[in-house]
Amino acid sequence: MTNLKPNRIPGYDSGLLADLPELLDDPLFWPGHLYSCAQGEEAEELLFGADYDAALDFHNRMLGHPHWPVFTVPVAAGCRLYVVYRNLPDDAGTDYLLHHPDWDRAELLASDDGHFMGPALSWSELTAAADNGLAGGSTADPHARLLLLLPAFGDTAVPDGAVGRLAAALRARTAVEDPEGLAAALLEDQGPCGPVRWSVTGHGFLTNDGGHAYRNPDNDFALSPDRLGRVAAALTF
Repeated sequence: MTNLKPNRIPGYDSGLLADLPELLDDPLFWPGHLYSCAQGEEAEELLFGADYDAALDFHNRMLGHPHWPVFTVPVAAGCRLYVVYRNLPDDAGTDYLLHHPDWDRAELLASDDGHFMGPALSWSELTAAADNGLAGGSTADPHARLLLLLPAFGDTAVPDGAVGRLAAALRARTAVEDPEGLAAALLEDQGPCGPVRWSVTGHGFLTNDGGHAYRNPDNDFALSPDRLGRVAAALTF
């Protein structure tokens, strides 16, 4: 049964949100969710394989849902990451937001659509959110959390074990035939914006140099320094 969430995410203009954690257990959910991460023909073929038509049909039915599917991942200091499927007929996409109950509005960190904005997460932040073990989200499974947040990730400094880590998640949650090959391709391409460089500012918090990133203080549309700081603090374990 669909669990409707009548309370909107503060500061985020949305339709009625629907908590649908059961979608994460369907292997057909993941090819559509990870589609933007597969930038080349080889990566796309590895992602969809023989399930292309079925996965596309599944994704289109989800985007045609009368409510907006939303998934949550708890992070530090009582904050939550929200992954929202923006089911607008002419402006569909996936938004990644961060919110704390004391904040007057959620922070939009990335949007995965035709006008991609991001990335939002470094590799260390991505894996920390996946592995933190905090209860109260849509799933406690680290593999599902890693894949759920992967489209918001970009990082030039990916560690040696990253391919193995991502391959394990793909093997556990999807039906892809070559998890290692797909993991390598996804980490090489890293979505429409490609890898970005992360560094610690003079204020002591992490930012990146992405041209489409809200967490790049050099961009005109970047979050203000105080908001960048509280985002970084929430994503640090």
